Amino acid sequence: MDTQTIKKQIYAFLLYALISSSVHAQEPVRIQQQWELLVDDHLIDRMTGDVELRLHSPVAQEIVLTHDTPWEGNTSGYTTIFQDGARYRMYYRGWGQNTNQKQIHPAVVCYAESQDGIRWIRPDLGLIEYRGSKRNNIIIEEFGTHNFTPFKDSNPRCPREKLYKAVARGEGEDNRKLFAFVSADGIHWKVMQKEPIITEGAFDSQNLAFWDTLRREYRCYFRDFRQGYRAIKVSTSHDFIQWTRPTWLDYGEAPPEHLYTNQVQPYYRSPHIYIGFPTRYLPHRESLTEGLFMSSRDGQTFHRWQEALLRPGQNKDKWYNRSNYIWLGMVETESSIPGAGTELSIYGNESYSKGRGTSIRRYTYRIDGFVSLHASFPGGEVITNPLIFEGNRLFVNYATSAAGSLRIEIQDENGAPIEGYSLQDGPEIYGDEIDHLVKWTNNSVRPLVGKPVRLRFALKDADVFAFGFRKRD
Repeated sequence: MDTQTIKKQIYAFLLYALISSSVHAQEPVRIQQQWELLVDDHLIDRMTGDVELRLHSPVAQEIVLTHDTPWEGNTSGYTTIFQDGARYRMYYRGWGQNTNQKQIHPAVVCYAESQDGIRWIRPDLGLIEYRGSKRNNIIIEEFGTHNFTPFKDSNPRCPREKLYKAVARGEGEDNRKLFAFVSADGIHWKVMQKEPIITEGAFDSQNLAFWDTLRREYRCYFRDFRQGYRAIKVSTSHDFIQWTRPTWLDYGEAPPEHLYTNQVQPYYRSPHIYIGFPTRYLPHRESLTEGLFMSSRDGQTFHRWQEALLRPGQNKDKWYNRSNYIWLGMVETESSIPGAGTELSIYGNESYSKGRGTSIRRYTYRIDGFVSLHASFPGGEVITNPLIFEGNRLFVNYATSAAGSLRIEIQDENGAPIEGYSLQDGPEIYGDEIDHLVKWTNNSVRPLVGKPVRLRFALKDADVFAFGFRKRD
């Protein structure tokens, strides 16, 4: 063996020893059977080659509703959408202004529904009279109509008569106070109590609340002003009446920006992760707005991407004041591609304050498709931090090109391949699947349960969106 070869081997050994000694000290992350979205670097130790975390934009689809009835108009908005059993529900403010920018009538809360999240109808509810007729889809008038934002309460202790809840800003002297509303059916609403539930905020935006199943508490995210910027606060409660003093969200090193809405919600496949679609407001550019993406693992500190999630593009109706919002709600809908199964739909607005009525456009994501580990054709590798899991199978959400590939290896916490789970012990993966079972010589990973391990992803012209260990036969 020549001297140069010996030097290379010594260097490689020292490098491995250095890496091993540094990673060995890392505290393992207990992921158990959680489905892990790769929306941040929380689980990533290092990346090599041409690989990165890449933000993905949703695909624009059809306009699902135009607010062109007499009780709606070109300032309709603050839309909320959620699936309720076999039915999809939509709530929004009905409001419009004339060519002199004067409001035509007081705001109202309207309701629409759908069987698939794509085709929507306005039911004649017969509740509120508008210009001499109750043939409309109005559910609330007067108090709370500016930004009424409902949700279905998943708290197992919630009484049936309060199954649906909402928060909304008051009116007049109460417009800097947030009030609670309740309903038994999602249609007939009443104020929960005379007193406001939160008073430390501006609330002139789409404020929202929900029951956090994992943390067993209600959370409310809302608007306020901080050092001249529109910003977001959070408060928590165990009974929806008494709330903690609000605290500001933390964005790490991200610079302060005007954030008009927040749209924070636990991601339904990974409820330990919060997903948000805040709206960036640009007062120095004709009050333009655009949607962003952010995520959090504690509901307080968020990783906020600076790049716009939705560019206005060549759609002139999105280059207006307060168009291009992303509304609250993320639901599964059937893909238009035969055999492709379901995808995620989110909704945004256009034509705000222009024309006859605002429009709501649907956008689609692949399931879990917000951010991925993305590698170009030359490829790259990603090593995770030490993980402790439960379950006997590893699943991954991935996509490759026809020539691309993905290989996955399980290592011990020091970075050494575990026998039977190395790159060579499993077939090359290629295709596009939401829940792909990773196979090795021994498909089961049960012998590794409870032990600190690392995952090594070797990618080539490929994306990995999420992964998780599960109990499967």
